Amino acid sequence: MKNRILVVITIVLSIILSSISNKTNTTFFKTIKEKETINVLDSITNKISNLDLEEYIIGVVAAEMPASFQMEALKAQAVASRTYAIYKISTSNGSYDVVTDISNQSYIDLDKMHEKWQDDFDIYYNKIKEAVNSTKNQIMTYNDQVIEAYYFAMSNGYTEDSSLVFSESRDYLQSVASLNELNLKNFEVIKELDTSYVCNKLNINCPIEIQNIERSATHRVNTITINNKKFKGTEVRKLLELRSTDFDINISNDQVIFTTRGYGHGVGMSQYGANELAKDGKSYLDILNYYYKNIQINSI
Repeated sequence: MKNRILVVITIVLSIILSSISNKTNTTFFKTIKEKETINVLDSITNKISNLDLEEYIIGVVAAEMPASFQMEALKAQAVASRTYAIYKISTSNGSYDVVTDISNQSYIDLDKMHEKWQDDFDIYYNKIKEAVNSTKNQIMTYNDQVIEAYYFAMSNGYTEDSSLVFSESRDYLQSVASLNELNLKNFEVIKELDTSYVCNKLNINCPIEIQNIERSATHRVNTITINNKKFKGTEVRKLLELRSTDFDINISNDQVIFTTRGYGHGVGMSQYGANELAKDGKSYLDILNYYYKNIQINSI
């Protein structure tokens, strides 16, 4: 008899919790749907503008991805950018939701699009507008919650687990292979810096001695010890403005030579990888489901 009572109680609790969860999710998506605009802080003028959400997404895609890319890649970018915007709206508690520079995701207005594309403005604007309109209101969710849709320019052959870059684990931001980028132009780039400049930026005394490098499974530098001082790879990349954390170092006379592979933090969708997948006939849904694990596409 006791066992039967326990079973009944368990079922009732499950129904109640499910009901609460569904109400919460319904409320969340209703609130987001009602938010058809976004408050954008211009990183240059410090002016806050209230923009139509879909027009904002056009400006983000125009800033973040080459308009010459494949349509399916542009669609994937539109969904990723919209998802990131909705995530920022849902977590914002200030006077603005997003910033126009890379601290969030870049955005340009029509004037800057004209300046960027010049005679090709009509072609590229209409192309990006089509990518945005054809995916209107679509966002990515995981467990019924909007995801933090990170993306970056070019991988080193693999994307990176979010815990190794942002010190936060996300089940949908796991490392995946992106090998179709290995032969792209500017995949590998050499940057030469004066030794004195590097010492100054890293706040160490010259000469430079590399004592230890620890790399992740994707060959990116997790930590590096220079002159008995331990740095995170992400810290060195930021201080020295390197293209990625997959770098080798060679010291020659008064020069420090960095060889980098890929471009960006490495988490989420690789934009150039997305374009290569699109060239191979993959749809934007294929691309999103490849780079973001176990996500769902929902309409707000």
